[in-house]
This record gives sequence, structure tokens and C-alpha cells, in this order.
Amino acid sequence: MSDPKDDLYAAPLDGEWEKSSFSNGSGDACVQIMPIAGGVAFGDSKRRDLDGALRFTNREMLAHILAVKAGQYDHLIPDGTEL
Repeated sequence: MSDPKDDLYAAPLDGEWEKSSFSNGSGDACVQIMPIAGGVAFGDSKRRDLDGALRFTNREMLAHILAVKAGQYDHLIPDGTEL
């Protein structure tokens, strides 16, 4: 039986990368997300060689978004951090 994540990592990165509207204007500090079959892939504008290295199922992404919206990770941002 194969791991369901195997399909995510086999999915081609043939869509368009989406970057946060909160990223800086120079484009060199962007976390990017691309919808793929069964989930999403993450990329980093500073490490294009690693594009898609992290991939999450739709359920995993939903759990993460809900946690971020609830402020679960706010403690990880040092005081004074600005965009």
C-alpha cells in the first residue's frame, strides 16, 4: 500500500505560483503556494531549487490555515518584526 503523500510528491508543478500580498515588493522574500492535485505545494523565492519541496494535502492545509487564523503560532514571531 502506497503512502497517500506519494501522489502529492509525484504531482507536476505545472500551475502558477501564488505569493502572499504581504510579501515585500522585491520578490526575494516570498513564500509561494501552488495548487496541485490533492493539495498544495510550497516554494521559496530565495531557493527556487527547492520549489515544491513541501507539499500538503487539502486537509493538512486547512488545519494549518485554521491554526494561523486562531493565532496559534503568534508566539513564534519576535516582537518588533515588520513586513
